[in-house]
Amino acid sequence: MNTPDLYRPLTPEELGGRLSAVPVVAARVGEDPARWTVKEVGDGNLNLVFIVEGPVGTVIVKQALPYVRLVGDSWPLPLYRAYYENHALVRQAERDPGSVPEVYHFDEAQALIVMEFLSPHKILRRKLIDGEKVAGLGGFLGRFCARTAFRGSELSLKSADKKKDVGLFSGNVEIPAITEALVFTDPYYDAKMNHHTPGLDPVVADLRANPHLKARAQRMLMKFASNAETMLHGDLHSGSIMSTDAESKVIDPEFVQYGPIGFDVGMLVANFLMAYFSQPAHREASALLSYQDWILTVIEEVLTAFEAEFRTLWSAERTGMLYPAALFEDQGQSSVEACSELLAEIRSDALGFCGIEMHRRTLSLAHNADFEDIGDETLKRRLETRNLLMGAELLLRAEEIGTNGMLLDLARQFNAKDVP
Repeated sequence: MNTPDLYRPLTPEELGGRLSAVPVVAARVGEDPARWTVKEVGDGNLNLVFIVEGPVGTVIVKQALPYVRLVGDSWPLPLYRAYYENHALVRQAERDPGSVPEVYHFDEAQALIVMEFLSPHKILRRKLIDGEKVAGLGGFLGRFCARTAFRGSELSLKSADKKKDVGLFSGNVEIPAITEALVFTDPYYDAKMNHHTPGLDPVVADLRANPHLKARAQRMLMKFASNAETMLHGDLHSGSIMSTDAESKVIDPEFVQYGPIGFDVGMLVANFLMAYFSQPAHREASALLSYQDWILTVIEEVLTAFEAEFRTLWSAERTGMLYPAALFEDQGQSSVEACSELLAEIRSDALGFCGIEMHRRTLSLAHNADFEDIGDETLKRRLETRNLLMGAELLLRAEEIGTNGMLLDLARQFNAKDVP
């Protein structure tokens, strides 16, 4: 597995003895590990996750595995991704305080992070499947994307500091390679690990027979791989957000890399659209329309808050080498139009990434519970078809969908589309 000599996956039985020797952890949980309760709760694709509870408090422990848990040890993965996740969490906490769990301890040899236990938070994807609402959700996520994107770019950072950070994260090679393959390329041909719902074959065949669509997807891949505009979360979806009824935190940035500003917000909107399209399988008819409308409201709030916060930061924190005041305000000229043009480009990128994410979560390796939890295969196929068709529309027409109203109207049109 090419793992460090000191590394080995930990068990609930031995975790207490190891962590009780770390003062900051003992202070959070309790000094006597015999009084700790350790439970392994990881249900994701890549890692071990433990809840460690003691007489003083509770923490979460996340340990990277040297392979893709979803597949098994036939797909090895480097443990260094935990190192980059730790660095990402530190930067996100600086750039948007309170938006991510606090990190208490990082053990590089064990690829292990000890962090704040979020309670009574619940994975947002499950809340959306269960029909629960979160107050202020769209505003929080839009501001998170804007703050982390702007403050991680040369709009704000000194060029030397940003380049140094790009150099640090450039070592995270294997994880972004997963995104480059599974997200941007695999959905559009018969890749080995692809799978999709029986009956989708005609729709899938149409997508793969469209060279213009595939060229657009590859152009977006070129932007993703080549444009180191800002530090990305890299995997921002409803499964990497934990919420109560009124508070949210963003988790799991192990896919961190530098990339296009529009990537995170595009992935986020895609996952809300998939939640929207999946709702007929999860809601009674009496509650369906109102809950779907709420999801669309969240999408609108994400995009509105992102733009508003970006404009605020543009005015207050534009201290990097890009669009300097020396070229605009210092010469008595407004930079508002320049900001608007940049935001239009970011929006177009975001909608392109959004369409691709809607495809990959239905056709590639890792699917969403929004659709996977649907037991009625005929209904699942119909809902996934609407999702795939809208994804293609977004990818092909991203530049033309210039307002939030146009995007939401498009979602309603595809949601009402009569598909076989």
